[in-house]
Amino acid sequence: MAHRALIAFLILISSGLLSTTTKAQPYELSIYPDAWFNSVDGVRLGARFLGEMQGTFKDGPHRIDAGIWLGTKFPDLPVSYYLDYTNPIPAISSYMNEGSVQLISSIRTGYSFHRIQLNKRWQRGFQELDYIEASVFASKQGHFEVDYQPYRYLWKQGWKTMIGTNILISEKFENSQFFADITLQRNVEPNTIAFTNASLELNYVIKFSDDVKLRLRNFTGYTSELANTEFKYLATNGSPQSWMWYGFSRADGTISEPWLNAGFIHFEGGANLRGYQSYMSDLLEQVEKTEGGFFEFPLHYQIIAFNAEIEFPNPLHNKLTRIKYLGDLIEFRSYTFFDVSRGKGSSVIYDPNRELFPAMDPSKVESVFESEQWLADAGVGFQFSINIPDYLGKDRGVFVRYDIPFWLSSTMNNESNFKFRNVIGFGAIFNF
Repeated sequence: MAHRALIAFLILISSGLLSTTTKAQPYELSIYPDAWFNSVDGVRLGARFLGEMQGTFKDGPHRIDAGIWLGTKFPDLPVSYYLDYTNPIPAISSYMNEGSVQLISSIRTGYSFHRIQLNKRWQRGFQELDYIEASVFASKQGHFEVDYQPYRYLWKQGWKTMIGTNILISEKFENSQFFADITLQRNVEPNTIAFTNASLELNYVIKFSDDVKLRLRNFTGYTSELANTEFKYLATNGSPQSWMWYGFSRADGTISEPWLNAGFIHFEGGANLRGYQSYMSDLLEQVEKTEGGFFEFPLHYQIIAFNAEIEFPNPLHNKLTRIKYLGDLIEFRSYTFFDVSRGKGSSVIYDPNRELFPAMDPSKVESVFESEQWLADAGVGFQFSINIPDYLGKDRGVFVRYDIPFWLSSTMNNESNFKFRNVIGFGAIFNF
């Protein structure tokens, strides 16, 4: 019931602030129809709402990004919503160097999330890609409906109260660009195990010409060994916790289950060992079907990874960029890639919904994901994107990849290291 009280409180605050300001200046509210799908809600129909003071162009008070939806299968909780309210703090704000308070509240796909956050941005002149952003936050979050989870045993049920900080650093040079994303948070939920979660992501791109670029990425993740499993790291994707921020991965059924189990689908994040997606999917599926309660699974509490792509020219990209008006928004990249990663520790997971059995027979779940083993892959890929950057120059669009990892450093069942493999990816590996 605590989260319902918090929701009501956030809505009252935002409604009261709107009513006190719209008398002096008109408030502009844009409404867009929206539809999505998952196996529990069925087709989810609703609307998105974008609100701001008229003429402020995302730089004024009382900005709202919200949505409300109805699940046409009418599950136990058929109505879901998302609310993001931002209000600048004049005392620490100047043009393009805003300080703000942000309230986020969401209940959808069986996941309840509520956060209050203080933000501050420092930007160099009018250079939107030269900035530092820092945030401190406190959040209350937890799953309350396991039917939405594609792999429910990767989650520990119950509430988490997280406090932490996030820092973003972006630098634009003449022929290169650097980006860093640093997050540190700690669970302080009463009567639970306290744990720390931290991640560092570094991106660097070097432009040799309009058609040839080198993209480099490093990801380092750390979580306390006794942390909840959803905060630990898969070698192929981000942590299960990070899946909740993307429409394709937050709920079961949005992506066809046979496709997931076959290893055709890769969600960006974390170590991004895209070549091992089929092995990880096989492992996830086998564990899901195993009649047991305790088992080991390669959810690492420490991980480090390096990703590299060399972008090379292709004629289709050149044709798309010459389309009037759309050319600046559409991109079709072609590249060779190399990924390498090493994780530490495997999690022992217990599913309370199953009867208690002895530990899983290791022969039933074969895996190349041994703790502290270096794994690598290489191949070629293509990425199609429709991207409309926001007013601060940050990516905001759809990124779809087709990757062909033809070499893996480790395989199973005497499989050749060189083999045709293919993966459809959602989300860009690199942040720019």
